[in-house]
Amino acid sequence: MRNYRAGLRSLAVLGALVGLGVAAEAEAALLVGNTALTTDGRGYNVLRFDERSGRFLGEFISTGSGGLVSPDDLTFGPDGNLYVSSGNDGATPETEPSAILRFDGLTGEFIDVFATSPTLNRPYGNAFGPDGKLYVSSFLSDQILRFDGVTGEFIDVFASGSGLPGGLNGPNDLLFLADGSLLVTTQGSVAVSGEADFSAGLPSQTLKFDIATGESTVFADQPMPTPESFGFVSFLGLALGPDGNLFTSDFANGIRVYDLNTGGLLSTFSTNYTGTLPSNNFIGSLAFTPDNTLFSVGFDFTQGNLGAILRYDGLTGEPLPSAGNFGPIFVPTNSNLIRPIGIAYADLPSVPEPALVLGLLSLAALGFGPRRTAPTKN
Repeated sequence: MRNYRAGLRSLAVLGALVGLGVAAEAEAALLVGNTALTTDGRGYNVLRFDERSGRFLGEFISTGSGGLVSPDDLTFGPDGNLYVSSGNDGATPETEPSAILRFDGLTGEFIDVFATSPTLNRPYGNAFGPDGKLYVSSFLSDQILRFDGVTGEFIDVFASGSGLPGGLNGPNDLLFLADGSLLVTTQGSVAVSGEADFSAGLPSQTLKFDIATGESTVFADQPMPTPESFGFVSFLGLALGPDGNLFTSDFANGIRVYDLNTGGLLSTFSTNYTGTLPSNNFIGSLAFTPDNTLFSVGFDFTQGNLGAILRYDGLTGEPLPSAGNFGPIFVPTNSNLIRPIGIAYADLPSVPEPALVLGLLSLAALGFGPRRTAPTKN
């Protein structure tokens, strides 16, 4: 009987903890996709990092879960689940099929292969449109495909590359604006037999599509390469800043800020965190947090493509290094990050420290459970 009563007191304490939000608080986290696989089987996964301290919190999506390969883009859908672009270079489509995989937005557990198509080859960006459809950029077929946003059923090819300047040549990230138009970054390549061909010398641009008509215009033409790059531009990530401006990342180095109304270039942030000329690092996608902090990821090709996380003030562009680091380095180069590209911000459930739980249970067992108090009127 005593054990039974102690158990009731323990349950009461745990119930109180849940009521107070202690047992399942939301934890701000950065999710980062590793797009390479090491010889010892690490990578092809999505990791969690504490958004405030940079502390590594472990895997959110485990290596290869649901057939996950090269997770380039991470998108939370209208249902709260996480939609991840998966697929490699097209060389082995039978063993590494291209698809949008769906994972539980709170636990990271695999749900299903949400969307795929025979023409989908190395999906990069994915975004849900105001029309309820899921748009996916197929990098190695120079297309944007549309799928039903609820069932994942293939609908049509929304846009295709032209092989000419201003065309959908090597599409990367996708971003919908408030007016319903769609922005797409292109790297200036043409898909030839499942490979990206740069021989035509096409520009890397940001295009703007009217999703009702399919017509497109060039929102931002190829800028001058940054002095720290290898002399080329490769637009990749897209994000809307807190000031209403458009932020773009350049795989070859640099974050550029554009006026969303005019397309004019406003400023450029340095992303050369390795400090070499030219830079030893390339750059992935972008993510803003609610407090207007901008995060990006990069990897050092001289260190086996091991990656780092970068942090900036989203309003001023000022680098915000963590303690003991310099420049924009928030999480320094480490073996957990393996050619990271995709990054997203999320509020995920956390649990109290084990020591706290055990201590409270001990108190409950001793009879020090929460006291009942009479309700009061306000």
